[in-house]
Amino acid sequence: MILVVLGTQDKQFTRLLEAVDREIEKGVIKDRVVVQAGQTKYESKNMEIFDLVPAPEFNKLMDEADLIITHGGAGTILTGIKKGKKIIAAARLAQYKEHHNDHQKQIIGEFASRGYIMELRDFNKLGTMIQKMKNFKPKKFESNTQNMIKLIDDYIKDSDHTAWYHKYKEGILYLFFGGCTTLVNIVSFMILRFLTVGTYVSNGIAWVLAVLFAFVTNKLYVFESKNKSAKTVTREAVSFFAFRLLSLFIDMGMMYVMIDVLSWNELLAKVLANIVVIIVNYVFSKLFIFKK
Repeated sequence: MILVVLGTQDKQFTRLLEAVDREIEKGVIKDRVVVQAGQTKYESKNMEIFDLVPAPEFNKLMDEADLIITHGGAGTILTGIKKGKKIIAAARLAQYKEHHNDHQKQIIGEFASRGYIMELRDFNKLGTMIQKMKNFKPKKFESNTQNMIKLIDDYIKDSDHTAWYHKYKEGILYLFFGGCTTLVNIVSFMILRFLTVGTYVSNGIAWVLAVLFAFVTNKLYVFESKNKSAKTVTREAVSFFAFRLLSLFIDMGMMYVMIDVLSWNELLAKVLANIVVIIVNYVFSKLFIFKK
């Protein structure tokens, strides 16, 4: 049995599954193939594909596997090495949007250079590498491998100067496009007023345009909702508008309480209300609308 492991990253890695599928179709791979695909969506009649496999079952599959084909996840590779498995590892690459950077190349390179695994660089040569694996004898696990993993992890942290951005990317993009949404609202309102459209009508149209802009940018860039089916997009759009209406009422309610009831400064009230609305919209979008 061949076990293919793609990890749990939120990026697709269809290149590797396509390569495995080709070798099955060509008859190079005749074994049963089980895939732990994570976030990668792929359909094939040739492989048993699971999103995530519970830990006990995953360990059982690792024990049963005659060959492991994996991405460059240090955890998977190290587990396979400890079990004395033959491993072919292929790096996720940033140029194909499979990862944020190319650190998996360094991880795989370290293990391969020490004789623990074989590295797959050219996916068209997977069949040839599988044939070579028949005579490949992986180096046995040594206790100092943990030190090697620590060195690799330290290297990744030191070399990845954009790690902070990827960690906070969603929040950064949400705030950026939130500012753009506000700009769309204001500019639309001013244009409509210039065209002598009524104040409240202009405000309503500007709000709708701003929400449309916010929906598209949130879906595509902030929360990266990949589902494009008409049913899902419609559900997301309706939910998005509904929650934005709710947050509008929250804004108006807070303004009424702070200004009319508590007699607070209008500017202070508006700032506080907008902070609450921004947080509420983010939570609603993340938990209820653009669910991954």
